[in-house]
This record gives sequence, C-alpha cells and structure tokens, in this order.
Amino acid sequence: MKRIIAIIISIFLTVASLSIDTLAAPHTLSLSAESAVLIDANSKEVLFEKNSEKRMGMASTTKIMTALIAVELGDLNKTVTVSKDAVGIEGSSIYLYAGERFTLLELLYALMLRSANDAAAAIAIEIGGSIEGFADIMNEKAMSMGLENTHFTNPHGLYDKEHYTSAYDLALISRELLENETLRTIVSTKKISIPLHESSDNTRFLVNHNKMLKLYDGAIGVKTGFTKTTGRCLVSAAERDGLTLIAVTLNAPDDWNDHTKMLDFGFDQYESVLIADACAFLHHLWLVGGENEQVTLVNNQELRATLPKDRDNIVLKIETYHRFEFAPIYRSTPLGRVVCLYKGKVVSQSALVCAEFTP
Repeated sequence: MKRIIAIIISIFLTVASLSIDTLAAPHTLSLSAESAVLIDANSKEVLFEKNSEKRMGMASTTKIMTALIAVELGDLNKTVTVSKDAVGIEGSSIYLYAGERFTLLELLYALMLRSANDAAAAIAIEIGGSIEGFADIMNEKAMSMGLENTHFTNPHGLYDKEHYTSAYDLALISRELLENETLRTIVSTKKISIPLHESSDNTRFLVNHNKMLKLYDGAIGVKTGFTKTTGRCLVSAAERDGLTLIAVTLNAPDDWNDHTKMLDFGFDQYESVLIADACAFLHHLWLVGGENEQVTLVNNQELRATLPKDRDNIVLKIETYHRFEFAPIYRSTPLGRVVCLYKGKVVSQSALVCAEFTP
C-alpha cells in the first residue's frame, strides 16, 4: 500500500465548522440506470454519481425508510394485530389475514425480504395510526435528515406522483438503516420463516428478493423495488477490508450489472485507511492560573478515511479553539481537533480533548 506523507500544521480557531465534499474521481461508468450514486458509508462521500439529485420514483426501496421508522418508534417484541385496512394491498404481499398477530420484528422481515406491501401497511397503521399518519412521520424524518429531494405518501412505494426521492437521498437513508444492527441483520438475511396464522402449524417461508446477496462477494443488503412506472430500483451495500459502500440505482433495466460495476469500481479505486489510532496525537497548550504551565491534549477517536488507492499526500492539521486555556481543565474536555484533508477537503477528523485533569 502506498505510504501516506503527512504534513502537520498547528493553527488556532474560535469557531470550527466545515463541510465534506465529494471525492469522486473523474471516471465514467456505462450504466443502464437513469440515476445512480455510489457513496462511502463511513463519510457519506460520493465516489460516483449520475443524475444523483434528480427526483424520481423509488418503488419498494421506500421500505428502507419504513423499516427505519419502525425500529426507531416501535417495540420489536410487541405483538401487532393486523388491521383489516392492511389486507389485500396491491402488489407484493404475504397475504395477511385481518386479526393475525405478529411481532413487529416478524413484520419487518416480511417487509424487507419479501417486500410485502401488506406488511408495510400493517406496520404503518401500528406506528402511525393510518397510512397517512405514517407518511407524515416519514416526511418529518426526511426533513430532520436534511433530504431536500424526498417526499413520501405511503409506506410501501406504490406509485404516486408526489412520492419521490433522489439516488443520493436514498443512499443517505440506507446509510442510517445500516447503522442499526437489527436492520443490518434483517437486510442481509437470505431466508427465514414466520408464522402463517395463529390457528395453523404452517409457516410463511420468506426469501430475500435481493440477488446481490448471492451475486456479490461482501454484499450485506439492502432493498429491491419495481413498479411499471418507476422501473427497476435497487439499493445495495457491500463490505470489504473495512470499507463499506452503498450503491443506488433508479430506473435501471440492468440493475444487477449496474451495481456490480459500481461496487467493483469502488473497491478497485478506494480503500479505508487508518491514519492514526486514538490517542496517537499529543499536543500541548499553554495553561494560565494552574499548577502546570501546559495542558496535554489527545485525539479521542481514531482517524480513518476512505481515500483513492492511487493518491497524493494528505494533510493533517492540529487545531485548537484558543491560544491558551484557564485552569482547571477537566479530563475529556474538548479543546480542539485533528483534521485530515485530502486535496483541500476534510475526509476525517477527531476531537482533541484534555488527557487528564489539570488543576
């Protein structure tokens, strides 16, 4: 692996703010998708994109947000009684009966593996009181995430002209789903069984529609989608050597190959680099009015970044909020940060904190 040559610079700040821009290399992939994006799950960096902010239909990839809200607001072990309003929903289904009882967790497996629209409706009615009420919650969540090109009208993805997202927004929703261990387990599950109904000893056998779990080495999810109006939609994620990538395509006739191309590109061109362990940086700051002349600062987290394998040098900056501090300083008090920049863009950072109580 090519060694990183780092330049360390000390500067002083009163306000620390920054944004992370794209690392995308000038590269053209030939894709069938109308819209596509590939991001690094750790940093949200865009590694490849094609019309990634265009508003488009999302079909059943909608259920990524449905699952995320269900886990955040619901009790996975709670028994949910299926409402008559969740029965007979158009499209993909596990053919629920009114009055059937499932745990919320079982419904989530039906939602994400079989893409069951009736399970989506059952979850929505349980959490939001109605389809409309749940859609309101979905839109509140989208707003809180800063998603500017996303709007929901239902929990399942059946076509509505006011139901849309962008490839980039959908990648961010998927990134948040993957941060939840339960949902991460669900979307990576290839098959599982849940009850048929209470009066039967039979079971419903659920097989994941996401062929990427079998087709691609390291695949860990996430969700398929299709309607005649929106075309084929797909979110995939894969993990190799500490690097997690999320790929999204909207209206992609050849989506399996599109995703293989994007993920191959990502793993071929980029790697996850450990720049420094936690507590690797020591920085001394002048102290006023204390027993010691200086306070020792350390980085409280490791510095890790996704970087091109064929890369230029990185720059490390040690930044402190003030030129000096007043005693006493308590352990773990944040007093600055270490910032890693590549081509002028921040790719990783860690707070600098007081190493020990300094009276």
